[in-house]
Amino acid sequence: MRNVIVSLIAVLFGLIAGAILMAFTGNSPIAGYQYLFEGGLKSISRIGNTLATATPLIFTGLSVAFAFRTGLFNIGAAGQMLFGGFCALAVGLTFDDLAKPVLLSLMIVVGFLGGALWAFFPGLLKAKFNVHEVVSTIMMNWIAYWTIYYAVPGYFKGEFLETESRKISDNASLRVPFLTEAFDGSYINLGLFLAVIAVIVVAFIINKTTLGYELKAVGYNRDGAEYAGIKVNKGIILAMAISGGLAGLGGVAFYAGNTTSMQIGVMPTQGFDGIAVALLGANSAFGVLLAAIFFGLLYSGRGFMNAMTDIPPEIADSIIAIIIYFAATSILIERLVTKVLKKRKEKKTIVDEKEGQ
Repeated sequence: MRNVIVSLIAVLFGLIAGAILMAFTGNSPIAGYQYLFEGGLKSISRIGNTLATATPLIFTGLSVAFAFRTGLFNIGAAGQMLFGGFCALAVGLTFDDLAKPVLLSLMIVVGFLGGALWAFFPGLLKAKFNVHEVVSTIMMNWIAYWTIYYAVPGYFKGEFLETESRKISDNASLRVPFLTEAFDGSYINLGLFLAVIAVIVVAFIINKTTLGYELKAVGYNRDGAEYAGIKVNKGIILAMAISGGLAGLGGVAFYAGNTTSMQIGVMPTQGFDGIAVALLGANSAFGVLLAAIFFGLLYSGRGFMNAMTDIPPEIADSIIAIIIYFAATSILIERLVTKVLKKRKEKKTIVDEKEGQ
């Protein structure tokens, strides 16, 4: 409950700061927020686009949160998402004559394995040589970037542009007619359902399984876990691989669902936004789900806000940045909440004593 309060306070402070920024630019904060939220929720089509925008963020948020819960800081979700998405796209473009259920299943598995592979090496370096995962995952981000920069034009070059891959066929797309029609032509896709399943599975693993207990134990106290007989090195590698695999699924959802091709020279920002989603979601699976949807709403609505007012879309980015700041300093907010609750409890105790007399 306390984590929920802290996250809500972070959001509130971010919205207040955004209102102040809007006022400084000579615009009405009320109108700004009205159009911001209308942009993401005004119609069934916009709701579908908001959910689609949130889908990769759910995966990258889960990726970062899973690593956090096991004592690791995976800052390489962008590279893992990029490489996992590339692997899935390669399968979709190569084997598009397969039946759609078979092809999509294969793409999902390969995307997960691609992301897991990209996180395996930082995990191995951490476990065997104590190389800090922040350094190694950042390096892997750029290795992924340049690998895709070479591989896409070399093997999957688009028909008209060398800077993007060929477009995947409908057979390899996560978009399905019943969802597109239900949400009035939006780009919502099956990736959302996959994300919800991932949330449930991650929550179950972390909170209800021996594996989750062991991974958390390694994160809380590596020496203590080793003394208790837990295989620490194996736990570190496995935790990083699972974290990377989740980011890889984000790549599948983005490149085979939200878009239909992959551009070179672009590092997916969802990988870095996943850190913010994890922080705001207090590193819990269901918290990540809600935080990702909220961020998806802000990202979807900022264009509409800009179109209807003179408020620049960067205001929405500033709101997100401020929310991240307060979520990152949650320990201070938690102390404030604890102090307020303590004072209320003391006041209640004094009142009860006076009434008792």
